[in-house]
Formats: sequence, C-alpha cells, structure tokens
Amino acid sequence: MEDKSFELLSKMYSDIMQKFDNMNQQFDTVNKKIDGKADKADIIRLENELNPRIEALFDGYKQHDMKLEAIEQKLDNLSDKVDRHDIKIQVIEGGRK
Repeated sequence: MEDKSFELLSKMYSDIMQKFDNMNQQFDTVNKKIDGKADKADIIRLENELNPRIEALFDGYKQHDMKLEAIEQKLDNLSDKVDRHDIKIQVIEGGRK
C-alpha cells in the first residue's frame, strides 16, 4: 500500500511540476512579447487569461496537499495497529512457553 501511495504522490508531484514548467514557459513567451510591443490592452488580456489558470493550479496543489495529509494519517493509523498486533502476538507467544 505504501508503494502505491508513494507512486501516486510521485506522479501527482511530477504532474504539478510539469504544469509549473509550462506556466514558466508561458511567462517567458509573455515577457518576450511585452518587451517587444505591448500595450496596456495586451497586458490586461494576458492577466485575465493567466489569473484563472494560476488559481486553478494552486487549488490543485492545495487538494494534493490535503490528500497527502489524509494518506499520511491513514499510514500512521495502520502503523499503530501493526505495532499493537505485534505486542499482542508477543504476549500470546510468551504465554505458550
């Protein structure tokens, strides 16, 4: 289970980083256009296009973080349960001697 969770989290992290790279490329393109011939209308249009995308990206990041915390909590609970079972097994095996 831990391997699958780690693989899922790794994939999600990779996807988010890829989105950030794409955003950086878009910003580079925008900056090149702005350095050339940009007027206020172009800048406002670009801001209006990019702001919702950035907000959606950060919302996805927040959801990823919340899911990671939930998975960590479940993992901690399972680890505690395994520890309790180990103690019970030791007690049971100690009584058989």
